[in-house]
Amino acid sequence: VAGRKLDQINRATELGYLKVPPGNRLKVLAGDREGQHGIRINDQYRICFRWVGDDAHDVEITDYH
Repeated sequence: VAGRKLDQINRATELGYLKVPPGNRLKVLAGDREGQHGIRINDQYRICFRWVGDDAHDVEITDYH
């Protein structure tokens, strides 16, 4: 699952493309992750990244909770 989502992030040229499928649950993150976005892998893990221009940067898989 994580590999597919990383591929999707890599292929995206607009942040909005990551809203599909809805299970991604694309979110703007806050707090110490301000300036980052995240999509859900499962209930425990999320892929966090900064979106700059038409590309994701500083991509990481993290235990978000």
